[in-house]
Amino acid sequence: MKAIAIIAFALVAGLTARAGTLFGTVKAQPNPELTERAAAGGGKYDSRQFKFVEKIQYDQINDFIVYIDAEMTNVTFATPTKDIITQKDAMFHPHVMPVVVGTEVRWPNKDDIFHNVFSISDAKNFDLGLYKDPEIGKVTFDKAGRVDVFCSIHSRMNCVILVLKNPFFAATDGKGAYRIPNIPAGAYKVKAWHERLPAQVKEITIPADGEVRADFVVGVLNLTKH
Repeated sequence: MKAIAIIAFALVAGLTARAGTLFGTVKAQPNPELTERAAAGGGKYDSRQFKFVEKIQYDQINDFIVYIDAEMTNVTFATPTKDIITQKDAMFHPHVMPVVVGTEVRWPNKDDIFHNVFSISDAKNFDLGLYKDPEIGKVTFDKAGRVDVFCSIHSRMNCVILVLKNPFFAATDGKGAYRIPNIPAGAYKVKAWHERLPAQVKEITIPADGEVRADFVVGVLNLTKH
């Protein structure tokens, strides 16, 4: 996914007072112990046998999502907007998309070949079948959770829809920065998420007026050992 501008999805009705802004950065960090042990493997990693293996560059990881992890039933949200994931060059663009529950996502196919959009995720199970322009597939995401989406024809086509309980979320930009405005004042759990790394959660108090900063580090740091 290309680095995208800092965003906060959906407007919240009636929140013109007693609302603050959360901002900060997110970065990925490897487990130092595992990195050292891998390095100790010597030249085998550079041998012909394993030359095709691509190592993760943690300083280049992006596509982080930061969001308020709460139901927030005391807040009235505006009607969810419609979003678009484009199929182009046999890829989904963007690769990661956060949406609030109730959002309709449209899937235009801009390639002159057929694609098939489907998911078997618990949060949403669907199959749009084979189609191409001008037909446009549509899916409404009505349950919070992670939805992994694929094309049944092209193996490298995959993307993730992160369906969230409220509209207080943002994707990081190319430098890992995020900004979420108009959050109702209060104490919340805030989560920094990435599709392939353990999330980091912090307890944050949002002021009635003003800004608060929260920086996150996500990575394979505290996984359970067996």
